[in-house]
Parts: sequence; structure tokens; C-alpha cells
Amino acid sequence: MDTPLLFDFQVNGFGGVDFQRDGLPPAEWARAAGSLRSHGVRAFFAAFVTAAIDRLCRRLEACERACSCDSLLRSQVAGYHLEGPWLSPDAGYRGAHPPGPMHAPSAAEFDRLQDAASGRIRLVTLAPEWPGSPEFIAYLVRRGVHASLGHTNASEPEIDAAIRAGARFATHLGNGVPQTLPRHDNVVQRLLARDELTACFIPDGIHLPPFVLRNFVRAKPAGRVLFTTDCMSAAGAGPGRYTLGELEIDVGADGAARMPGGGGLAGSTLTPDEGVRRVAAYLGLSGGEALRLWSDAPAAAFGVRLPA
Repeated sequence: MDTPLLFDFQVNGFGGVDFQRDGLPPAEWARAAGSLRSHGVRAFFAAFVTAAIDRLCRRLEACERACSCDSLLRSQVAGYHLEGPWLSPDAGYRGAHPPGPMHAPSAAEFDRLQDAASGRIRLVTLAPEWPGSPEFIAYLVRRGVHASLGHTNASEPEIDAAIRAGARFATHLGNGVPQTLPRHDNVVQRLLARDELTACFIPDGIHLPPFVLRNFVRAKPAGRVLFTTDCMSAAGAGPGRYTLGELEIDVGADGAARMPGGGGLAGSTLTPDEGVRRVAAYLGLSGGEALRLWSDAPAAAFGVRLPA
């Protein structure tokens, strides 16, 4: 299947390169981008996971330095997706994110991060149960930044307030939750039921079994589903041991990226071109429609112009 002009809005690393490393040199950014291009990706949001604000600033600055001396890299890095530190620190809901740096959102902290990113943070994932979240979401939206709900156990009123403030997405819905949840009243059901939110899914067959993905997609209105890899450094690189920031991650022959000792998932190893094929197969879509869901649809949702 031909896969030109793909766009992925949550890439934590690729081709053996971990974006969560401090001081990642320009050559490593270029190597990851080249590997992504070989898989049909013409634009992506570099994603940064929970860390102290100073460290996040340094990581954003390192990517901006790399982009400043490589026009092709700059056109490919269409912006940044900040996933943390304003997430739930509760076990299960935090996933592989470290709980220590997590705290309530702060406009002043966001401004520091946006300055480090040269104004190119385009998407923020947060847990709206933190105090001050509606005001923070409204602050993001006024500045043209998209807000997504994830790694959260928000109540219905908290979700209502987030949507009123301008939140429009749900990050990797069905994941970033404990293995065991209340049968009916749980945050997966709460978010899935909200037609105002576009649900983002990881269609690797591991994060969500194909039958679950089909059910979840059927639950959403037309035009309210997007797909991402949420991939980490092992994507496009094969089995072995990799890093995701301070974590060491084991990747087996099945492609699952897990914390050592058989722990929980820590990102995926899905490549976007394989994502196109799996979405077509799992959902019974034509190749053209699956391709649209990995290219024009997410680009339009986040206001990204795909380069040639």
C-alpha cells in the first residue's frame, strides 16, 4: 500500500533515537526524522513525556537548535506534543510516567516551555481533575494550543468543565488506566461517551485488541476518531532494550514495549505506515480511507500543513 504524506501527532522517539534524552544532538534528531521519512512520515509532533520543567525546557531547546540548522527537519517537526507533567500521579492512570514531577497546571510554567519551544507547542495532554485545569485549558486555547484529556480519572463534572473550557481530544483512549476498573463507571466510558471529544487510539493490536478498537470506533460519531503510534525509540528498530527518558524498556519479538520484569506498556513500536495497514485490516476500511485517517484527517484536526 502506498503511504505518502503521513502525519503522526505523538512520536516519543524513533529508529533507536529517544527524544526524552537530555541534550539530544542535531545528528540524532536528523537520523530519527530520516527513519520516519522512510516510513512515509512527512510531518510529526515530537512528544515529550513527564519530567521536571527545567528538563523539558532543555529537551525542547535541543530540538529547536537541531531544526534551526536543518530546514528539512524543521518542516518535518511540525510542532510539539507535551504529555505531562500535568497528569494524574495515581497508580495505573499515570502509566509509565514518573509521578514525582506531576502537579497542577501552571500558565507561567507553560509560558516557559513555549518560549523554549519557540512557540511551537501545539498539543498538551493533561488530567483535568487538577485544580485550575479549566482556566489553564482556556489559557491554552486562547493561544492556539490544542488541549487533550489523558492519564486521567476525571469525573463527569470535571470532563464537562474541561470541554466547556475548550478541550477537544482524548489521548490514547483506553490506555493510561489501571488493568482493573469499575465495571461501568470508569473514565474510559466517561470519555468515550463524550461526542464533543475526538478520540485518539493506538491501533497496534497490543494497546487495544482489534475487537476493542472496533467497538470504540463504532461508539464515536463520524469524524471523531484519530490514530497515532505513541511510538518510542524502538519503533523502526527491532527487538532489544531501549530507553524512554530515565526508564529502560524491553521490546520483545511481539513488538510490545514494556518496563523491565514484564511491567506495563511504555509507548508502542508501531510505525505509521504499518498503522495504516492495521487500521484498514482491523476496521475493514479501504486503503484510501485508512490512509486519510493517518494523513489529511489528523493534519486538519491540528492545523498542520503537510509538506511535499
